[in-house]
Amino acid sequence: MTRNDAHMYKADYTRLINCMQKAMRGEELTLGFFGGSITQGSLASAPENTYAYLVFCWWKQNFPKAKLHYINGGIGGTTSHYGVARVVTDMLMYQPDFIVVDFSVNDIPNAFFQETYEGLVRKMLSWHSGPAILLLNNVYYDTGINAQEYHNAVGEHYRLPYVSIRDTVYQEIKAGAYKRQELTPDGLHPNDAGHRLVANEIIKLLNQVKEMAGGAHTAERSGESFLPNHMTANAYERAKRLTIREISPYLQGFYTDTDEKMGRLDHFKNGWLGAHPGDRIRFEVEAANIAVQYRKSIKRPAMRAQLILDEDMERPILLDGNFDEDWGDCLYLEPVLHHGENKQHTVEVIVLDIDVQNTQTQPFYLMSLIIA
Repeated sequence: MTRNDAHMYKADYTRLINCMQKAMRGEELTLGFFGGSITQGSLASAPENTYAYLVFCWWKQNFPKAKLHYINGGIGGTTSHYGVARVVTDMLMYQPDFIVVDFSVNDIPNAFFQETYEGLVRKMLSWHSGPAILLLNNVYYDTGINAQEYHNAVGEHYRLPYVSIRDTVYQEIKAGAYKRQELTPDGLHPNDAGHRLVANEIIKLLNQVKEMAGGAHTAERSGESFLPNHMTANAYERAKRLTIREISPYLQGFYTDTDEKMGRLDHFKNGWLGAHPGDRIRFEVEAANIAVQYRKSIKRPAMRAQLILDEDMERPILLDGNFDEDWGDCLYLEPVLHHGENKQHTVEVIVLDIDVQNTQTQPFYLMSLIIA
């Protein structure tokens, strides 16, 4: 028995058993992986060496008659707040039968991200393809920090299985079975060996469920009507993302990004740019929860802006386009209204004066509003 067995028999495996029985019959299935940079495959030497693809290979090896499709919806540096707003276009529209979801190192362990995570889980569970959901908790290998207490409380509420890397691989590192540097150069993103260990923990659970599926009768697929009541305020289940495709704000100096971008998961597109101090953009949206998503750039200096909510000039919110990290530009998400009044709100963004003179400055790039 693995260290995840303590949670295995508390979970409802109906969906996953049905999924495996479909594969045994040689049917067509879509397998999805949804999360941040680890799911995307950061520091793996090739896409085929990521934990996600290795788990996909387990399905292919164990169900050779099935026609299997692979969807990787990982985007580096993103949280479940962004995930709940993009999961339809980046995952659910492909009608997945099985999804591994992991935001445990990107979500801050607090009540806000527990609520956005629950919204994501509920949106996936209620999707009409009825996917089986497996929660994954990756970890900061130097500290053991992640958001699994908050995430797995959601999982237990919905009786979902989960695999904790903090409770398995991280404990093996602490016990001396591995040196941290053997598995992750930066203490977070696994190398090929680390990805194999993450995949192995998931595969251990899948092997146990496969034994159940081999001897079980086909059960009814549970759907939206069987979801329990939400455990948080659940204000984000219906979150949506607004870009130039969904909303036309008032522009004064800002201009739309007309560049054609390639790639399903390239999200630096369909936004608005402000290149000069004083450029303004103004939105009117009906919502109780509002966040703005903008680019923090490693190409510094970058423009900064201030956000004015509902014309409250006394409490501006600074939006700094400069990114202090060096791993790449960041899809930064700034909450500006949480559990507010559900009414028409105005959101105005104004580009600020630059601090550095006589140098080329990156424009301020506002990618979207996320509302719920």
